Amino acid sequence: MITLDRLVNVLGAYGVRLCGRPERRSARLRSVAMPDATDGRVTGDVLVAVGAGSVTEAVRWAVAAQATVVLVRAGAETAREATVAGESNDVAVMLVDPAVSWSQLVGVVYGLVLEGRETESGRGPTDLFALADSLADAVGGAVTIEDPLSRVLAYSRSQQAGDPARLETILVRQVPERLREMFRARGVLARLAATDEPIFVEPDPSHGMTGRMVVAVRAGRELLGSVWVTCGSPLTGTRHTALANGARTVALHLLRSRASADLERQVESDLVVRLLEGTADAATVVSRLGLAAREMRVVAVRTHTSEEPHAMLLLAFERATTGFGWSRPGRSTLLGDTLYTILPDAGAAAAREWVAALGAGLPPRVRVTAGIGAAAQAAELPASRREAEECLALHESDTSHAAPADGPPAYDESWDDILLHRLRAAARAGRVPARGPVSALRRHDALHDTHYVATLRAWLEAQGDLAVAAERLGVHANTVRNRLRRMSEVTSLNLDDPRKRLAMVITLAAEDE
Repeated sequence: MITLDRLVNVLGAYGVRLCGRPERRSARLRSVAMPDATDGRVTGDVLVAVGAGSVTEAVRWAVAAQATVVLVRAGAETAREATVAGESNDVAVMLVDPAVSWSQLVGVVYGLVLEGRETESGRGPTDLFALADSLADAVGGAVTIEDPLSRVLAYSRSQQAGDPARLETILVRQVPERLREMFRARGVLARLAATDEPIFVEPDPSHGMTGRMVVAVRAGRELLGSVWVTCGSPLTGTRHTALANGARTVALHLLRSRASADLERQVESDLVVRLLEGTADAATVVSRLGLAAREMRVVAVRTHTSEEPHAMLLLAFERATTGFGWSRPGRSTLLGDTLYTILPDAGAAAAREWVAALGAGLPPRVRVTAGIGAAAQAAELPASRREAEECLALHESDTSHAAPADGPPAYDESWDDILLHRLRAAARAGRVPARGPVSALRRHDALHDTHYVATLRAWLEAQGDLAVAAERLGVHANTVRNRLRRMSEVTSLNLDDPRKRLAMVITLAAEDE
């Protein structure tokens, strides 16, 4: 079943808006009904009021149908009437834009509500557990259903022929890496990728594992996952057939789950893109995403791996959007090779913790880089996005001034490093003067083995204090004074001019790698 909250989230992309009854957003929806002139006993949690002449009439139908929410086609000018009628009759009213076709909307509503379970964006398909139980009865062994990355999607309650390896897998919700390595070494994973026939895996007492029968779950050529059965010997006859047929049924369940989850992710992704690119109705979009009207941060994330880099980015996106609708802190989208997530602002440290949790859910071989924009109101999120991108570039540059030791850089803490990063990029692109006092001193150092650039840097950082500069250089103050005098013979320093001093500080910073 789904909640009204999630129905509002998905239908919002179709121009449907909820009027009143905000306290009902957690209500669970199990059935859909439409008015039927030949049957006055129509009931359902969601009433699609096709043919209603007014909001009032639609609400009256909903009351008769014992509905929690009613969808009625009406313009925005009826919002107040809808709110009053709904609150008076304890019905949530959703106004459908007259430009939206009923056929398109009804298909979405039925698809969401009648699935009868949470999707991948929620807590996973509950009916998949029932299927695992049914399959366990048919094959006579404990069943585990996994995704292509060996994460547990569902498992049977039966412990018949269970073993320590299965128990550990279920407890951590993923096949332990040592078992995956064993399966990989035996060629099991390679065979799963190549055949639809069930495979027997010999017992391995050292890993606490009795025998296994495993079969790929596939849609066409795409591997969706696998079904594992604990058994001491290969399944034969009807049990072998039941496992093969069960894998095809699991594939249908996973495809339905993916379609529903993808719809929700697409709605969320489109709304996040609108915020990142700038939209006049930013506050409305934030509300439709279920985010509070408060400051937020944009986090930009990339994944780095030598194997399947795009797949790892998609996996990161899946993890960022997994979690029961409104319990997730952020809302995400994929743009190019970057995952962008909008998080409610709870400080830079909280954003780093979110990035760390995201990375912990990826395979160990995947390196995650990220950047965190400064806190911003809804209309300022495009600026936070640019800041996050610059922090991401800083993190990836891996310079000595890059991210804090405890995670990726945040703009409000690292704005000075961002500025220097920009200057260095400009210097590399030839967008700063190629000649000047600093360049002249650098050439002189190279030709005559002098230390004029280091001396100038120390003097400028010490704000003209000869003693401090000398201490930094490890020389006497008179040595610094003499060097400055000789440097003025090589090039025009004009150290008394504050603008010239500032320009030399910037030049040194831009050229410092």
